[in-house]
Parts: sequence; C-alpha cells; structure tokens
Amino acid sequence: MTMQEINTHRKSFPTKQQVMEQTPDPAVRAMLAHLEAQGVETLFDRFDAQKPQCGYGLAGTCCRHCNMGPCRITEKSPRGVCGADADVIVARNLLRWMAAGVSAHGARGREVMLALKAAAEGRFSRPIAGVEKVRAVARSFGIDDKGEEGNVTLEQLAGRIADRLLEDLSRTVPGPHGTLAAMAPPERIERWRELGILPISAYHEVFEALHRTGTGTDGDWRNLMTHLLRCGLAFAWSSVVGSAIAMDSLYGPPVRQRIAANFGALKAESVNIAIHGHSPVMASAIVQAAESPELVARARALGADGIRLYGICCSGLSSMYRYGAVHPLSNAVGAELILGTGALDLWVADMQDVLPGIMNVAECFHTIVVTTSDSCRLPGAVHIAFAADHGNLDQADEMAHRIVAMAVENFPRRQAANVFIPETSIDAEIGFSVENILADFGGAAALAEHLQTGRIRGIVNLVGCNNPKVVYEKAIKDVADVLLSKDILVLTNGCASFPLLKLGYCLPEALEKAGPGLQAALAGKGLPPVWHMGECLDNARASGLFRALADALGRPLPQMPFAFASPEWSNEKGLGAALSFRLMGLNSYHCVPAPVFGSDKVRRFLEEETEALLGSVMVVVADPGQLGERIATDLEERRNQLGL
Repeated sequence: MTMQEINTHRKSFPTKQQVMEQTPDPAVRAMLAHLEAQGVETLFDRFDAQKPQCGYGLAGTCCRHCNMGPCRITEKSPRGVCGADADVIVARNLLRWMAAGVSAHGARGREVMLALKAAAEGRFSRPIAGVEKVRAVARSFGIDDKGEEGNVTLEQLAGRIADRLLEDLSRTVPGPHGTLAAMAPPERIERWRELGILPISAYHEVFEALHRTGTGTDGDWRNLMTHLLRCGLAFAWSSVVGSAIAMDSLYGPPVRQRIAANFGALKAESVNIAIHGHSPVMASAIVQAAESPELVARARALGADGIRLYGICCSGLSSMYRYGAVHPLSNAVGAELILGTGALDLWVADMQDVLPGIMNVAECFHTIVVTTSDSCRLPGAVHIAFAADHGNLDQADEMAHRIVAMAVENFPRRQAANVFIPETSIDAEIGFSVENILADFGGAAALAEHLQTGRIRGIVNLVGCNNPKVVYEKAIKDVADVLLSKDILVLTNGCASFPLLKLGYCLPEALEKAGPGLQAALAGKGLPPVWHMGECLDNARASGLFRALADALGRPLPQMPFAFASPEWSNEKGLGAALSFRLMGLNSYHCVPAPVFGSDKVRRFLEEETEALLGSVMVVVADPGQLGERIATDLEERRNQLGL
C-alpha cells in the first residue's frame, strides 16, 4: 500500500460525532451525549485528538527496537540504520505483537492453573467444580484415573492436569507439547510437524520471539513469519485451550440461562459493583462474597435493596455464565460509559483491557476503583491484590469480603443528581458450550446433518475486541445481519458479543433475522441464531465445536464451511486469536487491517501464501456488509468443494 492509500485508510476513521450518530445501541448514543454535555472525556475524544495517526505506524515500517533509531522506511532511506528493510521491520513488529498476545492470555491462564493446583493440594479453599471436565481431560491426557489402588481422587487428577498445563506453558527443555498432542486434530498436527512449527512451550516461544527480533539477530522476514506461526500454536494450545481447561476444571462449565443486559440492568436502589478484566479467580470470590448475609444486611441497613453485580469485558462474562446474576453491561472500549452513569459504587479490575482512562471518569464520581493484580495497577486505585508469586491465593475470600464491604460502605456517598442510566435493557440467552449444544441436538451427527442438508450453510465464530478506527460496535452488528440472512449460524464471545447481547441477537426472537434454513434448524428447539459461548478464552469452545462437527462428517477442518471473524479487532490477543483459527485451516475475516502495509511480502504471506501452508488466509474488507458477503461466498465455495 502506498502512502496515498494509507492516507485514504486514515481518513476513513470515524469521528466521535459519527460514532454518536451511527453506533447501533441507543443506550451508547445516549451515554455519549450525556458525557459530552457533562464535559467528561472518553476514549473517543482521545482517538480524535490523536488524528492524524502516524502513517509509518499504520504501515508497520517504524522500528524502535534499538537505540540507534528510531528508524522509518522511506524512499530516501529504504533500510534502517542496522540494514533491516521494510519486510524485516514489518515482520519483526508483527512477531512482537504476537509474543505479547501469547503472554497476555498465558498470564491470566497461569493464574487459574496455579489456582487449580492450589485447590487440588488444599492450599486454596475451592471445591473442584468441573468434575466431568477433570475426568474427560484426564482421559485425553492419558492420566490414569484409577491408579494401582483404584483410589485416585478427583483432587489428585486435577492436580496432575494442572501440572501438565503448567509444564506446557513453561517448558524450557525441548519436548512434546502435551495439550496440543492430546487434543489437536491428527491431520493438523502432521501438517504443523511438516512445517516445523510445533511449539516447545508458550514461555519458550515468547522468549525466542523476543530474542530473534532483537538487534542484529533474525534478518529473514520469512523466518520471522515461521516463528509467528509457532507462536500462534503456543497461543492456541497453552494460552487459550490450556487456560480454558483450567477454568472449567476449577469453576465448572457454563450454565445455560437467561439474563438482563445493557445499561437498564443497572439498579439505582442497589449497591452496584462492576467486575472488569479477564481472570475468574478474584471475580469468583467476589460473587461469593456478595452473597454474604452479613454484607447484604449491612447494605440494607444503609438504604440499599441489596448487592448487585455487573460484567465488564471477560471476567464479567465468565462470572455471568457460571453464576448468573452478573449482568453484562459493556466491553472494554465502553467501560468509561458505564462509569459515567455515576451509579457504580465500586469497580474491581483484575487484568488486561483495563484502560487507564477509566480512572479519569471514576474521579468524576464517587466510584472506588480496586485493582487485584500485581500486573495491572492504576494510580488512584485501591490495590487489594494477589501477590506477584500468587503466594496469597489462600486469602482470596478475605480480600473479596473487604472489597465488597468497601462497596457497601461507599453506597451512601452516591449522589442521586449525578446518576444517569439509559433505560435500555434486554434479556439474552447465555452459557452455550460444546457439551450442552450437542446434548440439545442429541449429538454432533444431528447438528452436522443440518450442515449436510444446507439448512445451516456454515458457522462463523464472530468475536474480537473493538476499535475506534470503525464505528463502535456497528461492524459486528452489520456482519451478523448478513451472515444470519444467509443461513449462517453465529457463535460469539468476548467484547464483540456485547452488541449482540444488547441488541437482541441472543434471543430466539432474533431468528426473524435469519434465512429460512437457519430458522427451520433452530426454531423447534427454541434456540437463538447467535450462540453466546462466553469470554474470549472461550474461542476454545468454538474450536471444540468445529472439531466435533468435522469429525462427525469425517472431514478435515480445512474443508469445513467454518470461519473466524473479528471485524473490529484492536490488540495483540486479537492477532493471536485470528492466527490460531487460521492454523486450524479456517480463514479469518476483518474490517480493520493489520499494520503490514509497508511490506508487500509479509502482506502476501498472510493474505495468499498461507493457503498452501495452512489451507487458510487472512481476509480484510473495510466495509462490514461486504465483509459479510465475502464470508458467505467463501463458505459456499467450501460447500461446493465438499460436494454439499
């Protein structure tokens, strides 16, 4: 892409005013207008203030890896000081993003793996709730669940699973990645082996990525891309699948239920606590503490009708589908809007996608912000946290009790005049898992039969974060509208799932948006056309469902009419999520491009050459409606090749 093309791309970024006019949720529009009138700054103001965004950054051709620079690639200077050209610089930058993504999901996964191990060893007071999950994973791992004496306990099995997951996360001596070997499709494992990209461990591949992108190390863009693929497998099988196994083993699987979503779920009469971040460990303790008769009685004594919990981003979503009564309000980009209601007495944040800007809004109100992770501190917040070595996991309940008590005592400080809650609320069906979906249909073969007959033309995992480079939440809605109209079933999780939750797509009534085939497949079961599978780690559930259906039809995954779409993606984890599905042989689709414009070779590798390597490519179409059409066309092509 030329600088002229980059300028055109840059000019497509919406203004805050355009977001206020075009974002699909009326409650979001109302809150943006309210905060504008109050003079409260949000992410959308700061995005406007950053314009025009750096062209070299958008192209990926700015290098700051050493102190001889910074360097940028121009016609006058086609190489950096070290001699690296645009291809190497773009590849290095992308690989460092990928390494950050592996670390991000891996770090929060490590917390729950450590919690599972501690619970199994009696050092963390939690029962192992995922009994069937533990036994199923133990069988997959080849862990003897009977032992010589026939008396291996559930806790001992859980402990051995935690050890296996931690070993795959952190192995330094080269050896097989146990989770990948046990759970990935054999056809894929063989392909990855042929490509030489089987990972050693998440820690090792991140270590190696930072090493080879350092000064004077790997100067071959293609070799850097090969390590990108290796990191993608570490992301998928340790940071995502390993973390999801630990979560379900310790806290149990999702529970199908219905819950009220969006701003209107906020109740001014209650002590209100928002749960924000990505780790279920402290969030689960807070849910339990909020049920304390002592704290509920104290809340009522202070004039509240009780204690109510709300979900922001992913720790809110995982608490929602496990415990209910944690109402989903917003993704990370919309967090400031929720704080702007003035109705939150306490905001507890663990890690990741906790943007520093939330403190500026919280300071305008009485809301106390509490941080609970050593890796995510915010100036001005109260820090009640797990230690860096997680040596105080056994104090989780006591810390959670303190946090909820702070919220209760803060309730009288709320000023009614400062409270503004758009009265927009809607119910949503949540808690879909591979297990309960297949139980609904009587097995994978029955659901796969809908794919064979064409009532369901394909399945798309519509996920990802949000990005102010496109109108907030609109691309996700527009893509979903096209897919449903084409009889394509939609799975969703994480930040992208919020507009679908808030706009009624997760209700059976939304079948009216679907084509006649999808309606015929789902109406008799009372199912919505969009299945909410949880938080962003629950991409593991989507890939598990894809695997089950491919196996039922006896076809390899790269032939199946499945896809991954993250129209508004914005961060390193989003890069990893898309790559992990492409490694499975499924295309990824986006409205926001990656910063690879500066290298035709890297861009061609991602958009064309991986077809021969993996059976999949990255597709970028700026218009969400056209992106939806492109997905539908590509899935039909896969159906044709399958003879369906």
